[in-house]
Amino acid sequence: MINANTVLKLAVQKSGRLHDDSMKLLKECGIDITNGVNKLKSEASNFPLEVFFLRDDDIPQYIEDAVADIGFVGENVVYEKNKNVQVEHKLGFGKCRLSIAVDKNETYDGVQYLQGKRIATSYPLILNDFLQKNNVTAEIHEISGSVEIAPGIGLAHAICDLVSSGSTLFMNGLKEAETILQSQAVLIRNKDLDEAQQTILDKLLFRIQAVKKAKNNKYILLNAPEEKLGEIIALLPGMKSPTVTPLAEKGWHSVHSVLSEDTFWDIIEKLKNAGAQGILVIPIEKMII
Repeated sequence: MINANTVLKLAVQKSGRLHDDSMKLLKECGIDITNGVNKLKSEASNFPLEVFFLRDDDIPQYIEDAVADIGFVGENVVYEKNKNVQVEHKLGFGKCRLSIAVDKNETYDGVQYLQGKRIATSYPLILNDFLQKNNVTAEIHEISGSVEIAPGIGLAHAICDLVSSGSTLFMNGLKEAETILQSQAVLIRNKDLDEAQQTILDKLLFRIQAVKKAKNNKYILLNAPEEKLGEIIALLPGMKSPTVTPLAEKGWHSVHSVLSEDTFWDIIEKLKNAGAQGILVIPIEKMII
């Protein structure tokens, strides 16, 4: 039972791409947040949620201290800060990787290349754990910002930094050599939520999962000749089974189903080869299973 005065406090990054994606997700979940310029917090008008706008590095600490109840933050930040919080759900956006990069002209033949080297990074804790697990002794040089210039100015032999497209590495004469962490935005929580807070969190997670499932699936409609109907249905997994209805034209049926984005094009090609015609693809706004 939710007390009328109970509000779940959510911490999100105050600016940047993760902020934009977080606010977009809340909007897609039907939660109306007014985010004014330089506001530190804002309340939802139609859901028991209060949003705090913080530096991403500070979010795990705020969750641990119960200043906020939950937060949207990158996995890289969660593991680097190593606070007493719980990763509740992966959100599917903000994907990147934490990687070792070296000079493009270097021959990297494995993690032992790093033995005795100086490595510049903003993630000393994650890097140190990686080196220890691989029995490598190296000097970690902790810096903040512009890590990629460190080898070029003689500060380090290699770097450990976040990589998305790799273009920044390329522009600085570096190449990606070793990925040590795949990261994306996650929902983290304080471990001691009360029953009312947990109820609100469950409602929020229900909405988030419905939005994510919709993004990963497409609704399709197609026309199938009767003699090929069985073969076409066999290609369509659907949520349970495809919906099949006869068309006005004798010998034809309309088939409705849902396809996963991962297998979409492969199945569409097979449907076409099996005799399906007039295939329509429709995005799904929400998907409740």
